[in-house]
Amino acid sequence: MSEFKFACPVCGQHMMCDSSQSGSVMECPTCFQKITAPQAPAMDDPKFIITGTKVGERPPPKIPEANPYALPQVKGFPGALVVVMILIFIGAAVAFVYRGTIFKSRNAADESNPSSTKAHLPPKPAIVAPPASDTNWMLALGTNAISDAPVAGRIHGQDFIVERAVLYNGTLILRDSGHGPVTFGVTINFSGALPEALSGQMINVMTNAETAAHVTLHWPDGAGSDKTGFDSGYALRLEFGALAYNKLPGKIYLCLPDAEKSYLLGSFTADARKPRPKNN
Repeated sequence: MSEFKFACPVCGQHMMCDSSQSGSVMECPTCFQKITAPQAPAMDDPKFIITGTKVGERPPPKIPEANPYALPQVKGFPGALVVVMILIFIGAAVAFVYRGTIFKSRNAADESNPSSTKAHLPPKPAIVAPPASDTNWMLALGTNAISDAPVAGRIHGQDFIVERAVLYNGTLILRDSGHGPVTFGVTINFSGALPEALSGQMINVMTNAETAAHVTLHWPDGAGSDKTGFDSGYALRLEFGALAYNKLPGKIYLCLPDAEKSYLLGSFTADARKPRPKNN
């Protein structure tokens, strides 16, 4: 066992203590205070005097060792700003993850709203009839194949192109895009023939035929519209395709004996409409 000295914390009186008495209570011979002997020093140095602790007082707190991995704390940095920055980061991350869903739902909403879709559709270009050619006006039936291009030609001196084709109550109507009475176009009356009867048929009319289907020309003029009819004297080559889903395709070459050299040449698909049954 080794002895060591320690000082009284009250009066500074040096006291002698054995290492086995560390932590025991002793009385200072000078100030008679109850003193708790300290732990023996690690090294034996007469110049190094440790101090005891007065009974009833807490020993001085131990200084914690520095943590080399601890982040330094910045004093005065507002905590509310940290919370706001975290919320902004979270919001940006959520928007990035769900950006495809948001845009997709917006596109789906536009598609479900016809008015918004129509607002973005460009207007349809107007259909312009090609210039008529006198080489296509001949009062004879050729054997050459009729073009697949839309029916076009000349009616009473005006360039014309078919925009609507209808077969109704046995009458083939090749007209402009209007509705109601025909103001610009051609009607060919087959005396009430049904679409099934005309399906797949070929009709040829020579200029020397005594009677044939009645053909009527309609054209606009300054007063509204005018028309003229033909029962013979014209050349007609009409090839009907197969009727399917109330559609009757066809090809036509029509040459009329008027002074304005009216004619039609090309392909069409007519809406086949049956007449409404009569009420008894």
